[in-house]
Amino acid sequence: MTEALRRLVRETHLSVEQLIQPLFVVEGKGPRQPIASMPGIERLSLDEFEREIHELAGLGIGGVILFGIPDQKDEVATSAYLDDGIVQRAVSIAKKAAPNLVVITDVCLCEYTSHGHCGIVRDGKIVNDQTLEILQKVAVSHARAGADVVAPSDMMDGRVAAIRAALDAAGFPDLPILSYSSKFASAFYGPFRDAAQSTPAFGDRRSHQLDPANFREAIRESLEDVAEGADMLMVKPALPYLDVLRELRTRCDLPLAAYQVSGEYCMIKAAAMHGWMDEQRVVEETLTAIRRAGADVILTYYAKQFAQWQQNKT
Repeated sequence: MTEALRRLVRETHLSVEQLIQPLFVVEGKGPRQPIASMPGIERLSLDEFEREIHELAGLGIGGVILFGIPDQKDEVATSAYLDDGIVQRAVSIAKKAAPNLVVITDVCLCEYTSHGHCGIVRDGKIVNDQTLEILQKVAVSHARAGADVVAPSDMMDGRVAAIRAALDAAGFPDLPILSYSSKFASAFYGPFRDAAQSTPAFGDRRSHQLDPANFREAIRESLEDVAEGADMLMVKPALPYLDVLRELRTRCDLPLAAYQVSGEYCMIKAAAMHGWMDEQRVVEETLTAIRRAGADVILTYYAKQFAQWQQNKT
């Protein structure tokens, strides 16, 4: 009958330390760039990025995942693995500004290719093995910059094993890999592609991302990544695939992450802006559902706002 008693017997607990804030980093200096399709989320120049890192660390958030938007793009994603690339510089800034904040880097090529695809394209098709060679370079460059975790999101076959081998050979045998292991070809990614400027110039990503109808394939893909040496697994998106998350929790002992993606964020934000839902309660309920299904870590665009709400409670 009382909140104190309900709190005492609550089965699932949600804390700021379990949340990861995605950040979009751009070249240059200047004001933050609002993202029209993601109200409240902005692209950050490196100077604004440093200020954001200080603020997030002060709120006690578990970590950040970085997405870089370079000035130069080409067909083979050269800027993705440069020593002075946008993400590489951002990692260095973040680790100096907040050494105890976990910095995860997204390892993919879509933001760096002129065609917007996650891999190298030949004759209109993504070539898997040539893409792996580039992903190895990207992961090693992030490791050298100081990343705490690398997170391949490309969904190429064999990428976890290839990245593990490259990291080991480069002297980073202990650097963890968080694999986007069950990543679906989802319509919920639209606002992200606007934010990251990574919409494919032609075709789509259904040749390598999972069919939303396929549960067994999603489990198999994740278990294959375990065998290849992944240290953590991720289900993406989160809410539409809680069944996959729950099954993985019963099938594997690795830490599990779930990504509450841009479309999930925007649905709640838009409804809240119209006064149709209680934003804070809906966010807390959805994040709790993701935790209840088995996620140890949640990537969400609401991480900062949730942390601010928690701070205000105290």
